[in-house]
Amino acid sequence: MKKHHVDILISEQDVRSRIAELGQEITNFYQHKNIHTPLVVVGLLRGSFMFMADLVREIHLPVEIDFMTTSSYGNAMNSNHDVRISKDLDGDIKGKHVLIVEDIIDTGRTLKHVVELLKHRQAASVKVVTLLDKPERREEAIEADYVGVQVPNKFVVGYGLDFKQFYRNLPCIGVLKPEFYED
Repeated sequence: MKKHHVDILISEQDVRSRIAELGQEITNFYQHKNIHTPLVVVGLLRGSFMFMADLVREIHLPVEIDFMTTSSYGNAMNSNHDVRISKDLDGDIKGKHVLIVEDIIDTGRTLKHVVELLKHRQAASVKVVTLLDKPERREEAIEADYVGVQVPNKFVVGYGLDFKQFYRNLPCIGVLKPEFYED
């Protein structure tokens, strides 16, 4: 992995600043809802792990943490439209307020599937926060309740997002140069 394979799109400082703002927005919303149980924050692995860790530190409410592992890409560049859940929630969400943490909303297929599943499990509410939103690629009518940054239709990596499991550890969001992923 070499940094020169990536052009910086969003700096580390801008990422951290926006996450702090999102945490405050989420705190304000749920404080006014006066919920009586902890907010269940569900990270969609693997890409959301860095974002989620920093985000929950900025949410000043009691939270429960859980994770799901979903896949529709594998190692491919394009979704195969088959959403799989390889790790499900450990806890029961019935009657609880759930906040799904996503790294990026692209086609929306995976997220739509997860939202419908969690609503079916009778969560009191299901909301979505995403670090990045790529609306140009949307194939499903789904939007996040909280959006960090809208990004262009480019292949982005860093801050948890990967290309074939590489680049997740970059502290910023970058655009991977096409010569490094095109065959």
